Amino acid sequence: MKLSELKKKSPSEIAQLLSVDRKSVALERFAILGLPNKKNEEYRYFQLKKLFEKEYCTISYIPKPIKEAKKIIIVDGIVTHAPHGMRIYYEQCQTIDMEHFDPMYYLGHLLSPHVIKIDLDGDTDVEVEHHYSQSGTLIAYRIVLINQANRHATLFESFYNKNIKDTLVLYGYDTFIAPDSTLRILKNQKIHGEDYAMIASHHLQLNRHANAVVKSFDMGSGMGLQLIKVDLDYYAHLNMGHLLYINDGAQRGTISKIIHQGKYATSHQEAKSIIDSASCGIFDALIRVEHSAKWTKAYQNSKAILLHEKAYMASKPQLEIYIDELEASHGSTTGQLDEKQLFYLRSRGIDEIEAKKILVIAFANTLIEQIKDSRHQEVIKATFEEAFYAGEKDFI
Repeated sequence: MKLSELKKKSPSEIAQLLSVDRKSVALERFAILGLPNKKNEEYRYFQLKKLFEKEYCTISYIPKPIKEAKKIIIVDGIVTHAPHGMRIYYEQCQTIDMEHFDPMYYLGHLLSPHVIKIDLDGDTDVEVEHHYSQSGTLIAYRIVLINQANRHATLFESFYNKNIKDTLVLYGYDTFIAPDSTLRILKNQKIHGEDYAMIASHHLQLNRHANAVVKSFDMGSGMGLQLIKVDLDYYAHLNMGHLLYINDGAQRGTISKIIHQGKYATSHQEAKSIIDSASCGIFDALIRVEHSAKWTKAYQNSKAILLHEKAYMASKPQLEIYIDELEASHGSTTGQLDEKQLFYLRSRGIDEIEAKKILVIAFANTLIEQIKDSRHQEVIKATFEEAFYAGEKDFI
């Protein structure tokens, strides 16, 4: 199938093309928003047309018996392994955010009417591996993540593929964070070239006094975009961080909308981007403070380093505020590596690549070192080094 065939179609025509229920609420919403294109601000710097014009194979999502393992392993949208006793099952999504800004969020729900539901019981630390094994395929799946009140959980996800090309992955989380709980979501992803492209559309709902830590580490080349909408209730706290290191003509980045709905909610969002060769980094983030969200505290900042004369960073932090009783700030800077520091390191006998790596890692480390678990830190640092040397090798 070609996703471009969904352009300017009526709900009944879309339902027929996708073989989905004509009464689906996601269908109605997707038909109103339409298939995104360059005119959508969120996708302005992302070459959707290139992805939508490709012919993709589709696959059947038939659940398999889940084998016991230390991690949750999802292969082409099907759970194959999970830790003993973990509650994972497939079901129709009960709650869809009808105010999500991303049309691909609704398309993802249409293509994945049965979501993977994961209940995080108690205080737990879970690893999720996503594996993709089929070339030229549209892989679509969604995950519903639920934790328990007064509990603290961590989810660390990583992505793998082998010998594939021209696959498009549409996936995302609908996450409901219980009152007085903490959920940490850590994402570590390296994409290489045209192995696969990804559009990840998420929704996070933070209840009263809930605390969420969302850190994404996106590296390598290729095309990938994560679109995140977050709703904050009374006294909820959100800490988001995005590290982007891309090269070899990549188009990667983060689009987010954080909505303060309840009083005394706080949000802190920090993005650091390192853009090499003729790549394009994207950070388009909005914090909106509603009339009901008095005494909000909101902070947003984006910093980028361009390592190549053809590198480009599209950075757009935004505040939309409807009250006076709050504290809020935002900012954005883009620059190059400090030539004096580079010269100093080279004068000590360090070659240019290693000197550049030292400065780039020093820039990135403020986000990596916020990860409390040293095992996760080491995995992220290893991915970073792998992406860095791959980029330098391609450049040489």
